[in-house]
Amino acid sequence: FFLQQRAPGKVLHDAVCNHLNLVEGDYFGLEFPDHKKMMVWLDLLKPVMKQIRRPKHVVVKFVVKFFPPDHAQLQEELTRYLFALQVKQDLAQGRLTCNDTSTALLISHIVQSEIGDFDETIDREHLAKNKYIPQQEALEDKIMEFHRNHVGQTPAESDFQLLEIARRLEMYGIRLHPAKDREGTKINLAVANTGILVFQGHTKINAFNWAKVRKLSFKRKRFLIKLRPDVNSSFQDTLEFLMASRDFCKSFWKICVEHHAFFRLFEEPKPKPKPVLFSRGSSFRFSGRTQKQVLDYVKEGGHKKVQFERKHSKIHSIRSLTAQPSEQHTEVPKQVNGNDTAAVQSCRHGKESKASTEDTGQHKSPSLKKSPKEVKKVDGAVVSTVEEEEEAAKDRMQQNRPQSQQPSTGSLTGSPHLSELSINSQGGPSLVNMSLSPNLSPDAKQSSPLISPLLNDPSCIRTDDEEEVKRKRFPTEKAYFIAKEAATTERTYLKDLEVITSWFQSAVNKEECMPETLKNLIFSNFEPLHKFHTGFLKEIEQRLALWEGRSNAHIKGDYQRIGDVMLKNIQSMKQLTIHLRKHNEILIELENGIKNSRKLETFCRDFELQKVCYLPLNTFLLRPLHRLMHYKQIMERLCKHYPPDHVDFRDSRAALAEISEMVAQLHGNMIKMENFQKLHELKKDLIGIDNLVIPGREFIRLGSLSKLSGKGLQQRMFFLFNDILLYTSRGLTASNQFKVHGHLPLYGMAMEVSEEEWGVPHCLTLRVQHQSIVVAASSHAEMDKWTEDIQMAIELAEKSSGPTPELLASSPPDNKSPDETTVDQESEDDLSASRTSLERQSPHRGNTTVHVCWHRNTSVSMVDFSIAVENQLSGNLLRKFKNSNGWQKLWVVFTNFCMFFYKSHQDNHPLASLPLLGYSLTIPSESENIHKDYVFKLHFKSHVYYFRAESEYTFERWMEVIRSATSSASRTRALSHKEPHAY
Repeated sequence: FFLQQRAPGKVLHDAVCNHLNLVEGDYFGLEFPDHKKMMVWLDLLKPVMKQIRRPKHVVVKFVVKFFPPDHAQLQEELTRYLFALQVKQDLAQGRLTCNDTSTALLISHIVQSEIGDFDETIDREHLAKNKYIPQQEALEDKIMEFHRNHVGQTPAESDFQLLEIARRLEMYGIRLHPAKDREGTKINLAVANTGILVFQGHTKINAFNWAKVRKLSFKRKRFLIKLRPDVNSSFQDTLEFLMASRDFCKSFWKICVEHHAFFRLFEEPKPKPKPVLFSRGSSFRFSGRTQKQVLDYVKEGGHKKVQFERKHSKIHSIRSLTAQPSEQHTEVPKQVNGNDTAAVQSCRHGKESKASTEDTGQHKSPSLKKSPKEVKKVDGAVVSTVEEEEEAAKDRMQQNRPQSQQPSTGSLTGSPHLSELSINSQGGPSLVNMSLSPNLSPDAKQSSPLISPLLNDPSCIRTDDEEEVKRKRFPTEKAYFIAKEAATTERTYLKDLEVITSWFQSAVNKEECMPETLKNLIFSNFEPLHKFHTGFLKEIEQRLALWEGRSNAHIKGDYQRIGDVMLKNIQSMKQLTIHLRKHNEILIELENGIKNSRKLETFCRDFELQKVCYLPLNTFLLRPLHRLMHYKQIMERLCKHYPPDHVDFRDSRAALAEISEMVAQLHGNMIKMENFQKLHELKKDLIGIDNLVIPGREFIRLGSLSKLSGKGLQQRMFFLFNDILLYTSRGLTASNQFKVHGHLPLYGMAMEVSEEEWGVPHCLTLRVQHQSIVVAASSHAEMDKWTEDIQMAIELAEKSSGPTPELLASSPPDNKSPDETTVDQESEDDLSASRTSLERQSPHRGNTTVHVCWHRNTSVSMVDFSIAVENQLSGNLLRKFKNSNGWQKLWVVFTNFCMFFYKSHQDNHPLASLPLLGYSLTIPSESENIHKDYVFKLHFKSHVYYFRAESEYTFERWMEVIRSATSSASRTRALSHKEPHAY
């Protein structure tokens, strides 16, 4: 058919992708041997019949063509599965070379994906029948040793781990092209997402990033790279390599052009106009969607989730085990058994040409000591976000298995999705993945595949009758629900303490990376808190049981109060003040230890990527001080509710007085610690400034603004402190840090609204000394927040003694931003084009506040962070299914502007997350046909979620705390209800 119709290669490529139901087919290509037996890629613009001359004798292979810097950028599970198959095949063919330990670890994850949990007999039989690498016998014991640690991992999770390890290998995705340098030395050239690489054997000896390359060309057998002028470079302006033939040279040049276009351009390049008389050079150009276009399409939800078969796995996937026939409306893809065949079966050119597929694939996976998130992982913790319901039941198998109660820093299981969309939700984790994410991602509108927790689990659904009966069984007075909030938030607080006292301590004890003095300082002050609050929670829960009539019903009337329990424990808590005062020292000493020890820094970074550490590690060190404010709020609400003659009023008022005294004593210290913690958290997201954390520096606001340049408005991330304004853009590092382009001192700065001058809405001009920049906010409200805070910061700087010496000593940022560089693509004579680069999607730590603000084009201030500390809440909510009237019960923790979802409060880590910055909070209208009480609605662009509370009080509380995250407070309004901020 393709030959008869003279169809271009794109038609064949699209047919294969449609046959696979593959949405992200742009990462793949069709490869075949030409008439000289040289493997070439099918040109998508040329007719198939002009490229495949003898189709009867040609095998066309469907393989991965573009390897992104991180598998978190792959949005669909099917895509990641195919990438994982590609890694498996590259191992077998010797393309992906690494040491024995890495090889054994990779194979152990493949085996876990194919046969499930470790069994020595089954493992030996399987390895005897399946050869993943040549000379595999020598590694079989080590493979099984690693496989023993993967118990509980689903095939998707194993693929995630596989890809996380593989992407860190030097030869990952590398295809070597033999060449010689000017001296005649044999070398190999390769192209990757970052640029052109030079290898000697399998060792990388040089790299030319796209930002450094001005022009690529070939002349006969010579491949030429023209570099941008760089005074610090020892290379010539033009580098020359000799390849085997002109065809071989041109083929490599075309691959380079395509890689540059796919990873660096925003959209497909336009074709050049045909010359009137004659043409010089090649007319080849990249055809198809760029990576950014693919990401945008998937995140906007412009496709339908489909079923696919995990052919190489002998165990059922989560979906196939849990999906019920009655639940087909959820459209959750299934994975079923099969044998190790290619994901694409075959595609024929008419009756003659056969296109077979190789096992190809790439997946997301965290490194050995990292657990996937979104996207919380995103950069806080690695958890999946809730942005795409169709991916719902991906983690169900793991959740239905018994969970180990022992902390572990080894290989971790978890959702293979980084929430990027939650952080990236302009169109749609987390991660993203959302990913949020230590990590990324729950996911922003540039988001990665997000998964909703247990959306199809029938055990999570309750009928309306059951709900009504349950509601009638328990007390309905407001005081009861206030007491219940004390219990639910205490559960979360105790879990947060266990992150330090159990999980972190266990990990520290296994790794000799922390000095004994620091270890004693941390755990000797946290363990007494954990012991005390374990008893405190038990007393609150016992009182609630009596109040609800679940025990000693005949004396229930004497126990319909909570003030006496709170008073007793708050008085006892005062004895722990000595430990609370140590937390400032703990935070400082831990950060100093990380600064002075690379081993400790690596250990803490890896621990943050575990799913149990769903927030930045140092945030947990502030939790005890934050908890005091929660007690104060609870007692304030209780005292306001009770009349003076109520039996519980005196105890409640006395408890309020006691806790208010403690808060007053520690509040100033807490504010300093919050600023210190925030500076260190931001330090992880920034490169290009070495001394962000200096005495006297205070964080004020961060957020996305557009900076006016010669190329128009360019998105930048701005960071405002009390002495400096930094502006950055997404860098090219593996963790998607933000690269500092420049800074403006606030001392002597002038600010003016300049919308009319530049013709740009919500536009400001900032001038200081001989510098000036023009920035534009996304809305009038955002502009007001920035102008208010910048003006305040300028006034503070004017009152100081002048510029900060430490600031001027910071490492100078590059003058040229990554996305302001261009690359000229040149054929044999003069083919050139200039394009802007593609912003890199966050591979991990994707759900930090910085990444959320970047992707949702908003900002957040230190005042917002301080309010968020007070507005934390935990409890059960019912979430409405997208396509039915069913409701799913979830345990929800709201903190750090984000909702974290658990199956129950006993779970050690969240299943998914939903960052709320940028979301709108409303009540459903009549037309939405909810017909239930206490329902609120969250929506951002095409993402809509309905949640249902159990009572009027809890409904109002959820609305109150979520509103604090979805609508950022102005500084004036925020300070009117808080004690003055440190600055």
